[in-house]
Amino acid sequence: MAVNPDPLKNGLLSVLPEPDWMSIQHHLEYVEMPLGQVIYESGSTQKYVYFPCTSIVSLLYVMEDGASAEIAVVGHEGIVGISLFMGGDSTPSRAVVQSAGYGYRLKAPDLKAAFDHGGAIMHVLLRYTQALITQMAQTAVCNRHHSLEKQLCRWLLLSLDRLSSNELSMTQELIANMLGVRREGVTEAAIKLQKLGLISYARGHIVVHSRAGLEARTCECYGVVKKEYDRLLPREQAS
Repeated sequence: MAVNPDPLKNGLLSVLPEPDWMSIQHHLEYVEMPLGQVIYESGSTQKYVYFPCTSIVSLLYVMEDGASAEIAVVGHEGIVGISLFMGGDSTPSRAVVQSAGYGYRLKAPDLKAAFDHGGAIMHVLLRYTQALITQMAQTAVCNRHHSLEKQLCRWLLLSLDRLSSNELSMTQELIANMLGVRREGVTEAAIKLQKLGLISYARGHIVVHSRAGLEARTCECYGVVKKEYDRLLPREQAS
């Protein structure tokens, strides 16, 4: 169990004005989100949206042959399941817990009712969706035009932004599946970063020693995404 679970550790919930927060507070359900848990599958009907607090969820597109590639990550800054308020009950992507933790979920009818009511909840969710679309588009461009080392640096930085420490638990095989590349390529890139003293990696455990070093070696894609999130998502806490 999480220590002192708090739904306001999720950024979207924390910025809601008091009346909007009170309207959904009692409908939120605490959930553990273990590593590897599938939140929803491609094409399945979504019954809940999820507000991660200490966990990170990876959104993946899966091909017919089983190959996959990550299109976005969602942590304490966001919500998983935007299709429920964007006009659909399913999505062609898969959502998998990338870093274990906890979050809160809200039933689809309760989310739709709050969104359709308008006001702050609708505006916060739409602004978040715009930021998420930016991340998806930039990820596609990055995967097409930038080296695997730069992609790995971007991925590590995006993960760090959504964690409370500089440590990640993630095997190279899982990272390869996320990035849609061969495991050998991830191994080579990780060894290079380790030799530079930027990270250490052993048995699925990654420790980042120099965030500045990663920022210096990544591409512009990380900065574009971070700037858009900072621009669109308010930081004030709900009173």
